[in-house]
Amino acid sequence: MIKFETHSPEETIELASKIGALLRPGDIIAFKGGLGAGKTTFTRGLAIGAGLDDEVASPTFALVNEYHGALDIYHFDMYRIEGPDDLETTGFFDYPMEDSVFVIEWSENIIDALPEKLISIEIIRTGDESREIIIEGDDRFADIRN
Repeated sequence: MIKFETHSPEETIELASKIGALLRPGDIIAFKGGLGAGKTTFTRGLAIGAGLDDEVASPTFALVNEYHGALDIYHFDMYRIEGPDDLETTGFFDYPMEDSVFVIEWSENIIDALPEKLISIEIIRTGDESREIIIEGDDRFADIRN
């Protein structure tokens, strides 16, 4: 487990961009965090670090937003999904998991359908703009400093 603290959206994006630069095809990012915690802001930083543009928006009403480049990122919002059975109807399993990065908001709603090997990122709101960010599941981020 690795813990970070950020004190502004800009710091959160900067930290996430360092993580995004280390992402590989097949990575699954499983976010935990309440409404307004900063999951989409963090995803914006991941995209920047992966060399994609920063036009990242919450996929709340679309279920998935796709960002294509040298590394494709599929950004899912599972807020309205109530479990693995609901997931079957979304087309989730039609996306190329092995060849891209999946970033999943509200991952706890589908955790039983996800592979065991994933990167868990919990974002805890500690103030108006401050966040505690806890990363589990992969040691490659251990040397990152914010």
